[in-house]
Amino acid sequence: MTSAVPDGIFLARPPGADAVPPGARLAVKDLFDTAGLVTTYGSILFAEHVPAETAEAVLRAEAAGYQNVGKTNLHEFAYGTTSENPHFGTVPNPLARDRLAGGSSGGSAAALAAGLADAALGSDTGGSIRIPAACCGITGFKPTYGLVPLDGCFPLAPTFDHPGPMARDISTCTGLFRALAPDFSPTELRLEDIQVGVLWLEHAEPLVRARVEAASELFPNRRRLELPLPEGTHAAFMREAADVHRELFEEHSDSYSENVRVKLERCLAVTDADYQRATTNRERYRERLADATSQVDLVLTPTLVLVAPRIGTDELALRDTLTRLTFPFNLTGWPALALPCGPAEDGLPASVQLAAPPNEDARVLAAGKALEQALSLD
Repeated sequence: MTSAVPDGIFLARPPGADAVPPGARLAVKDLFDTAGLVTTYGSILFAEHVPAETAEAVLRAEAAGYQNVGKTNLHEFAYGTTSENPHFGTVPNPLARDRLAGGSSGGSAAALAAGLADAALGSDTGGSIRIPAACCGITGFKPTYGLVPLDGCFPLAPTFDHPGPMARDISTCTGLFRALAPDFSPTELRLEDIQVGVLWLEHAEPLVRARVEAASELFPNRRRLELPLPEGTHAAFMREAADVHRELFEEHSDSYSENVRVKLERCLAVTDADYQRATTNRERYRERLADATSQVDLVLTPTLVLVAPRIGTDELALRDTLTRLTFPFNLTGWPALALPCGPAEDGLPASVQLAAPPNEDARVLAAGKALEQALSLD
């Protein structure tokens, strides 16, 4: 295996990576297969795994002119929120050495924040693009479910998994998304053209809340909405994760880290009745979200309730906090965008999340671009 570079961001790099010109440099989460280049999925079980074929999302990016400059480190099997990987090292946060980069696409976010790539490919099952985007002060977009193919991407929970683009700004993020979803047609919007529903500010820490609230006030047509966070749905995700790993885990459980092993043992304990209840609750929440937002074009929330946590914080205790406001849009398949909106606690970036009903990806990205421009002038 190509050894990880000292900064812990890349797990493998193709020949000539350092010669790729700026503007074309693509970091690829090491969950996506790359023919002829080690692809670990963040697991020691695949430390020498070299795929014969390349994932469809990577092929699409390469066809558009992007060049892979490295496979990025991640939380083991993408099942975690911190990118502290006991096999390949903890992904550093370029903004602050004592802070987490977030996960599971932490290496992709860190590569962007460190200026090692211009765009990056990540995956998002409970927030795994948006969480590290928020922690590292960059932009990340989870598209509508099913819009970008998952072929050649190791699954976590298949009906929750979304591949998507990451970048330092909305325009670059949108450019990569156009390559990933060829039928996507971007549009432009002004802030005054958009009816915005503001949700879940009350969950955020004081300065994060203040920054996100200030961002919401840049939209002239906004209103506060009331909608509880989903309950009784997580067993649907857990059952899917159990099914993905059932056979591999039975044979190789000792090769899983303690962090992921504990979570999978809980997943394997989910019963058929648990799964059916969670699936029913998932559909009810999908309807409830649609009803609550029927009079607005999109919703605006904090991406995370806090800034990047400190390294060494127990991931098992932290994950519910980090996924609290991102998971609802994996549950429902809505497109959701994270973008930085100014310094908050400890001078670290707060992040605002924009989301809209399925297939309104162009609206979300256009609103994000208009908001990004307004924030830069604010």
